[in-house]
Amino acid sequence: MTPINNRQLFFQHLAQTSDKPIGIEVASAKGVYLHDVHGKAFMDMIAGFSVCNIGHSHPAVIKAIQEQVEKYMHVIVYGEFVQAPQVQYAKHLTGLLPEALQSVYFTNSGAEATEGAMKLAKRVTGRTKIVAFKGAYHGSTQGALSVMGDEYFKNAFRPLLPDIVQLRYNNFEDIDLINHTVACVLVELVQAETGVTSAHKEWITALRKKCDALCILLIVDEIQSGFGRTGTLFAFEQYEIVPDVLLVGKALGGGLPLGAFIASTKMMSTLTDHPVLGHITTFGGNPVSCAAGNAALTVLQNSGWIEAVKEKENYLITHLQHPAIVHRNHAGLWMSLQFESATLTKKIAAACIRNGIITDWFLFAEDRIRIAPPLSITIDELTIAIEKIKASINEALAE
Repeated sequence: MTPINNRQLFFQHLAQTSDKPIGIEVASAKGVYLHDVHGKAFMDMIAGFSVCNIGHSHPAVIKAIQEQVEKYMHVIVYGEFVQAPQVQYAKHLTGLLPEALQSVYFTNSGAEATEGAMKLAKRVTGRTKIVAFKGAYHGSTQGALSVMGDEYFKNAFRPLLPDIVQLRYNNFEDIDLINHTVACVLVELVQAETGVTSAHKEWITALRKKCDALCILLIVDEIQSGFGRTGTLFAFEQYEIVPDVLLVGKALGGGLPLGAFIASTKMMSTLTDHPVLGHITTFGGNPVSCAAGNAALTVLQNSGWIEAVKEKENYLITHLQHPAIVHRNHAGLWMSLQFESATLTKKIAAACIRNGIITDWFLFAEDRIRIAPPLSITIDELTIAIEKIKASINEALAE
């Protein structure tokens, strides 16, 4: 009998999310590269969907993980014991944030941060209505799915949360539909899954003013845009606003599972009574994840990579040119390349994989491929990636 290998076990025992997974069998990952079990190198041009902003397996992160594992791992549900990794990471984060964002609630993921923030808004305001936007992606749990801005992914799971209002992104007229019955407005400053669609600064300013006028919480989702992806630590700095609640995840954990919603101490205190344990999680703020995230943030701050994002963005814009590219969106080291059809895009993505480049398309824009490498990528590495992507486009066109 032929032994069962890991690829067979993958399909036999792991729940599948699509009928065509990328299927690379990973042996190791370091810097901007993954290596498969056959020794083939792949340049990671999506950074684990913006998780690995400082690259894979950074020595400082590995050291922090090892040191914390030797002390303790999980000890109790979130919020009961004083755990140094949580405390120190929260102190580090809030030291980089405005005075209105000084209380961190660690979760396991960005989607759970969305869930917690929605509960917080209802608790603080005493209202139930939530405004979100068409094209939005905030996670895939039931509450996060309820505010997703794409019907295709929602319809099979109804009924979802009531009192959700979907408005048009970057539309000034729709701001007038927001009234005093709304608890919160949930918005991405750069919509990730429509293909890196940036909010207009004037629109975000108007949205902030509307929320202020009606005592509505403005929840800003920086789960993908945070930690330097757009050229500043957080995108909201470029919009010159302060969120009432900030959602973070992905790169927050330095490669380990971690999310958080961040608000004022006063607002967050509403979760402590009537009822007690207004929000609770067993593994949220895992001490090993917090140690890894704190180390990754320190690396990011000391590396100069955020300051170099604009240069690398311009390099991509200048050199990643091809007649088949119909349109591109970009926000820092984050780009979408649009082609004439989803069919061609998927052929290009498959050719990229064959040529050692990891990319993918977008949930709500299957005619675009995603370019979001680790911020640590060098110009020389970008040059290699660009040439391979252009070669892959040519191969797909020739099929």
